[in-house]
Amino acid sequence: MENKTKTVIDAEGAVLGRLASIIAKRLLLGEEIIVINAEKAIVTGSKERILERFKAKRERGDPIKGPFYPVRPDKVFKRVVRGMLPRKKAKGREALKRLKVYINNPENLKGEKVGKTIDDIKCKFMYLGEICKHLGWKG
Repeated sequence: MENKTKTVIDAEGAVLGRLASIIAKRLLLGEEIIVINAEKAIVTGSKERILERFKAKRERGDPIKGPFYPVRPDKVFKRVVRGMLPRKKAKGREALKRLKVYINNPENLKGEKVGKTIDDIKCKFMYLGEICKHLGWKG
């Protein structure tokens, strides 16, 4: 069942949720996945609704006890994938350990495009990097 193949996926222009669900399925099958250009993934919808939704996630809970929501695009991306895995079971925890997410392309890797991209989208959208800047990311 375990594949042990390494896959590099370029998130530039890919829809965040669709890409995350594809990655979650592949992680559960045993693949090791490296995601590059996480800040260039897109979230569809109007700017106001997107920012309102992410801001609500960020401000939810207690500042000391949590739950804590990340600000950096790579951490937000990993959190979205985590939400699609059975993380409280051993197979979900192991799957999440096989995921590496990077801002930009630190090792000049060649990544494949997976799922719908910005070319297929005909509605309003925002880049994940822009959303994170509104949340307080200083990158």
